[in-house]
Amino acid sequence: MDKPQNRFLSVHYQLYTVAEGEEKQLEEQTSREHPFELVSGFGIALDSFERNLIDLPSGTPFDFTVSAEEGFGPYDPEGVHKLSRDVFSINGHFDHDNIFPGAVITLVDEEEHRFMARVTKVEDDSVTIDTNHPLAGKTLNFTGLLLDNHEATLEEIKNQLNQLGANESGCACGCGHHHEHMGECNPQHDNCGCGHHEHHNGEGGCGCGHCH
Repeated sequence: MDKPQNRFLSVHYQLYTVAEGEEKQLEEQTSREHPFELVSGFGIALDSFERNLIDLPSGTPFDFTVSAEEGFGPYDPEGVHKLSRDVFSINGHFDHDNIFPGAVITLVDEEEHRFMARVTKVEDDSVTIDTNHPLAGKTLNFTGLLLDNHEATLEEIKNQLNQLGANESGCACGCGHHHEHMGECNPQHDNCGCGHHEHHNGEGGCGCGHCH
């Protein structure tokens, strides 16, 4: 009999990036008291992450490496956009509190699709953002312990669906600041004019697990 698609996984892990000739770099980790929990098959984690864990019994340690292609994909230079500072202004004032080099923000395009971007440069007349995932183009190494692996109950599946529905409000994973720009904004073009602006500020994630 085929293994059910929806498995409840509770994972204590460390995520490293691996570069040839360099020591691996720790990017994120959980604690055993606060593991990463998900129901497989909902796109919460990388397919390669789920695939390496789905057949392991509870209590199994793991150590596996994922290529950039199976991770967050290759780095795309076309994902870098230079936008007018006006896009990030409210009532004529630039949003210094949320827009600074290194900040991760949530943008909304003209079709109301939300996506994350990292601010890489702030200049007198423009802001440069990078829509590539921070780990794009990097080989990933996951180590840790699979604390629990069982067929998901209906309640666990329902909780996962509720969580996915809540995240559609624009909440982003692992960001210190959430900055939404609503209106006519197309990140595929350098001239991006947004009318209405909404800001969401918070610490850490927002109940959306981890960004695998």
